[in-house]
Amino acid sequence: MSKRVAIQGHFGSFHEQAAHMFYINRCGYVPEIIECPNFTSLYEAMEAGRSDAAVMAIENTISGGLIPNFELLRKHSQKVKGEVYLPIHQNLMALPGQKIEDIREVRTHYMAINQTRDFFETNCPWINLVESEDTAGSAIEISRKGLKGVGAVASVIAAEQNGLEILAPQIETYKDNFTRFLVMDDALEIPEEEINKASLCFTLPHKPGSLAHILAIMSFYEINLTRIQSLPIPGRKWQYFFYVDIKFEDYDRYRQTLSAIRPLLEDIRILGEYVAAL
Repeated sequence: MSKRVAIQGHFGSFHEQAAHMFYINRCGYVPEIIECPNFTSLYEAMEAGRSDAAVMAIENTISGGLIPNFELLRKHSQKVKGEVYLPIHQNLMALPGQKIEDIREVRTHYMAINQTRDFFETNCPWINLVESEDTAGSAIEISRKGLKGVGAVASVIAAEQNGLEILAPQIETYKDNFTRFLVMDDALEIPEEEINKASLCFTLPHKPGSLAHILAIMSFYEINLTRIQSLPIPGRKWQYFFYVDIKFEDYDRYRQTLSAIRPLLEDIRILGEYVAAL
């Protein structure tokens, strides 16, 4: 048994690693990876039946949240059914036979640039960092086009798959660097007794103390707020969508919390209920 899982990017990307980690650990099989050019196309692939599920990055411990992806969660009906915390190790790679001194340009995703900028500024300031759509895609391009003097920052797997040589391993500034990925898979059934995390999106009345009241109720019911993100509501001045992740030990207490806060909210959507990653 396997499943078609859409990822943003190419084979060898961190998205592929996250998909493998989740489905091997949770379901016991390696998924079939469906490459997609951007995050919106993940949902298009699911809605068109080209994939059964999707894995999407949502935040990084260095670069923060991927804000547009919160909007995708709200706008589409697919529910979050799991999460993965993947350690991110960035590596400088190029065609074999070159040294760092030969590299004049490095192509990679903007998040990888943010995570490795200190290395380049300290060790090789002559290298021009160029933003690309994907870490693994940059490695693929260098390999296919035989680009000398051009490097990529990507995973070890991307280097291995494309015959590139790692010139400098693990060049990320902060070694405790993780990306959190969400798994959208409506066919995945999770026993209620295993569920201990939820992602919600809600709106509040535009009056003093609205958010404080919600947080007080969550505290009363021993709900742990692990993330909160606010984004403007288009067309409604100074009003916001609140995206929150919460953890809990008792599913019934969680449902009681929802019942208690609903009357104080203008609207609420449960984006997903799942098992928290370790």
